[in-house]
Amino acid sequence: MAEKKSPTKTGFSAEERAAMKERAKELKAEETRAESAKSVLAKIGEMKEPDRSIATRLHELVLETAPDVLSKLWYGMPSYSRDGKIVCFFQSAEKFETRYSTFGFNDSANLDDGNVWPVAFAVAQLTKADEKVILARIEQAFG
Repeated sequence: MAEKKSPTKTGFSAEERAAMKERAKELKAEETRAESAKSVLAKIGEMKEPDRSIATRLHELVLETAPDVLSKLWYGMPSYSRDGKIVCFFQSAEKFETRYSTFGFNDSANLDDGNVWPVAFAVAQLTKADEKVILARIEQAFG
């Protein structure tokens, strides 16, 4: 009888497992709109600088642009959805130990432009000029 080979060790990183656990909690909670918005602000408040300032300003930009969207946590990250679909999200640099934060868009965003278009921004800091660039994408995404 042939000996069974043990599978090679592959799997999720500690950060990915933590994000999945957070997502499971989020699904169980089935938060109301107000509770959801409160949890997003609490998560942003837990972030270290400069992530906190960047996330706060992006949160304001999204809600100013599309006040009807639902802000909620998605894999432990602030995100913004419409019609039950996540349109955009903020990922802090600290969460995944990267050198920059990310503001990204999912495929439900109205960003299609030809055959190739950007779906994420690396954000090390956020100036007024940077805000204008990202704001244009937010407007397009929710337009």
